Amino acid sequence: MHSSPEQDARFMREALTLAQAGAAQVSPNPAVGAVLVKGGRVVGRGMHTYEGRKHAEVLAIEDAGPEHSRGATLYLNLEPCSHYGRTPPCADAVISAGVSRVVCAMQDPNPEVSGQGFVRLRAAGVVVDVGMYEAEAKELNESFAKWIRTGRPFVTLKAGMSLDGKIAPGKASGVSRWITSEAARNHAQGLRHTHDAILVGVGTVVADDPSLTDRTGLVRRRPLLRIVVDEHLKIPIHSKLVDS
Repeated sequence: MHSSPEQDARFMREALTLAQAGAAQVSPNPAVGAVLVKGGRVVGRGMHTYEGRKHAEVLAIEDAGPEHSRGATLYLNLEPCSHYGRTPPCADAVISAGVSRVVCAMQDPNPEVSGQGFVRLRAAGVVVDVGMYEAEAKELNESFAKWIRTGRPFVTLKAGMSLDGKIAPGKASGVSRWITSEAARNHAQGLRHTHDAILVGVGTVVADDPSLTDRTGLVRRRPLLRIVVDEHLKIPIHSKLVDS
């Protein structure tokens, strides 16, 4: 029996939240969260962490157990994989568990999957609904989509300036360097957390002596890679970047 649209939306939001929690751990893989529901109650949850480990769907099914998985509805933000990689196809695990319905936000942009997971599920008699919170799901994994389709990194440009186009003055001016709000600075830290590397020019290092660290306090798989463009080797030997 299908749940109401309101219930579907609630459980999909939970799947997206789970996926977001693993965003700094999964690179270069996508962030995926899965919620298994039976009788209007969550019976299993899972999120993908490191590549080569079990995927979110499998973890949710294991969390629920065989009895609760059979006849349940699976909510997840990305299409179950249908190919053999470091792990077996998740679509097969969903079918074997007896899940009766899958509600998924988006199709996998990976050309090796690209709808084939849905085809396999439907061929096995699983009801598949696609598209709920699709925009949010695509935004969550836009870096993965760029990489898997082009082989190129996803780059975010971060710039802080006043409304009239001015940047903060240097230390020598004696004026506070902060021109962005606390909310904006927190957002910048969030960007650092979900990216693999941060790049600045040596002028920024000389003027601001930044640490370029992830200060969110959230779990990440690898340390943030810090890159300085410094053609003439001007980076101060006692800068925070060199010292650390």
